[in-house]
Amino acid sequence: MFEKLEKLQLVFLALILAFGLIFAVRVGVTALSNDKISVTGSAYQIVKSDSARLEIEITARKTNKQLAYNTVKAQLPVVLSYLKAKGIDDIDVKASNGYYTFKYSPNGNMTNEIAYYNLSQQVIIKSNDVQKIKDISVDIQNLIDKGIDMNVMRPEYFYSGLADLKIKLLQEASTDAKERATAMLKATHNKPGRIQSVQMGVFQITPVDSNNVSDMGINDTTSVDKKVTAVANVVFRIK
Repeated sequence: MFEKLEKLQLVFLALILAFGLIFAVRVGVTALSNDKISVTGSAYQIVKSDSARLEIEITARKTNKQLAYNTVKAQLPVVLSYLKAKGIDDIDVKASNGYYTFKYSPNGNMTNEIAYYNLSQQVIIKSNDVQKIKDISVDIQNLIDKGIDMNVMRPEYFYSGLADLKIKLLQEASTDAKERATAMLKATHNKPGRIQSVQMGVFQITPVDSNNVSDMGINDTTSVDKKVTAVANVVFRIK
């Protein structure tokens, strides 16, 4: 009977050791599968805008619609003549837009009596000569001295090679991530292995001297020289 009991104990012991070994192997495999490192890499390039856009708004405020229309109609040729003399060919004259402003009573309530009519005529110019647009945005305001009532918006500057540049910068950002992972793992005598996943961050297009970032990305159009930055979040296997 004692012999049977000993054999039974040995069987239980063997089973416990077997299950323990299986568990240990599973734990080891799980730990190995989770053996990875997540690194953020970045890359940037300075570019110069190769096209520009400028919006000009001719305005008039008169006691009635006809007077406002006649005023803008007389001012528009002066502005167009100026732009053509500056060598601008891409000129887009938009439809005019107007609205009434009504008078207020002494108690502050709006009345049905018309105070004046506001009319605006939008003119948009574009050019690949960025400096020319920049110069016009400053110089055209001299037309105010000739009786032209207008608003000159801030010029917008664009870079046409962004699509190709974004691909290039994403590749460089991924390479930068691997170099960072290599440096981080060097002390442990490990190396980054195969890529597990890559997540692209948003692009930041900012003035060269700006450090601004946004979760939604930045697309600056106010500066001629721009800094385009790409970010890639890469997860590597550790080997």
